[in-house]
Amino acid sequence: MVTREVLPFELIALDVDGTLLTDDHELTEGTREAVRAAGLRGAEIMVCTGRGPGGAFQIMDKLGLQGIVITHNGAATIDADDKRIVHQYEFTVEQATRYMNYCWEQGIHFDLNTAFDLYLFNQIDQEGLDMYAKYGIVPIVIAKDQIPTGLVKMTVFADPKTLDKVEAEWRNWDTELQIIRSGEYFIDIQHPAANKGSALEQYAKQQNIPRERVMAIGNYYNDIGMLHFAGLGVAMDNSPEEVKEAADEQTLSNAEDGVMHALNKFVLNV
Repeated sequence: MVTREVLPFELIALDVDGTLLTDDHELTEGTREAVRAAGLRGAEIMVCTGRGPGGAFQIMDKLGLQGIVITHNGAATIDADDKRIVHQYEFTVEQATRYMNYCWEQGIHFDLNTAFDLYLFNQIDQEGLDMYAKYGIVPIVIAKDQIPTGLVKMTVFADPKTLDKVEAEWRNWDTELQIIRSGEYFIDIQHPAANKGSALEQYAKQQNIPRERVMAIGNYYNDIGMLHFAGLGVAMDNSPEEVKEAADEQTLSNAEDGVMHALNKFVLNV
């Protein structure tokens, strides 16, 4: 009789940018093989990213995996097999209007996202298209009176100094939405209940997976929720101090195959 191996974690949630990928957006062979090994030995691997589904599907394909992905910082949970929305947190155009007006007045670039599509209000050059392509996105250009319903994320893109100023000002606003610093060059505006931790918790409960059997690895502020929820939260060495403090353990940086080292140590025992 064959005895199925019991790994210490049944569900492993992995952030993408700054965690799975290097700063050059590369998935190293070592990290890829460690993730695949954990999956082949029985763990469910879940990509949890600030990217939309297109970017998440790219990573799943590179890993040779299928299943559920948490996208848009937890605002949209998607079944990668049949491209079905499992759950999403929406907000209205009216709720986002103040943020959009600010960006238009200040000349700051932003985009709007539904679960599957990304919308812009102006044509962009090839450099901009190439930037979006890195995340598996083909933008749709619309007029201001064509904003769709079902919005899950507004993303602001600017240099870090500009975003520091914007973030400081917006944190004093009394609105129904939350702002998330999802990267050095990005701020996301979303439904207040949307975060990777709540989406991960919701899925784990649906699958009857206790939090003690959940592991999460991340590197930025938008990962803190899932690091808190997981029975074992692991921060990359390239994380800000606040993220490291939210984690139970630390691993090497994304330039040093930190995900591989964490999986080897805490899951694969190699």
